[in-house]
Amino acid sequence: MEFQQNEQKQGIIAKLKRFTYECKIALRVTKKPEKAEFKTVFKAAGIGILAIGAIGFLLQTIRQVLFK
Repeated sequence: MEFQQNEQKQGIIAKLKRFTYECKIALRVTKKPEKAEFKTVFKAAGIGILAIGAIGFLLQTIRQVLFK
């Protein structure tokens, strides 16, 4: 019983070590975006959010008109 618990703890510790190692690699590879790149991503995300909101609004309006 104790052997299994010890083995499970070692497995968890190994997984945590692997996760932290992968996080360190990801942080080394990433870089801070330049101002122009940030603005482009911000605009694209904003347009996407507005488009999804507009589609939802139109569907809700059509539903209310048709099924009132």
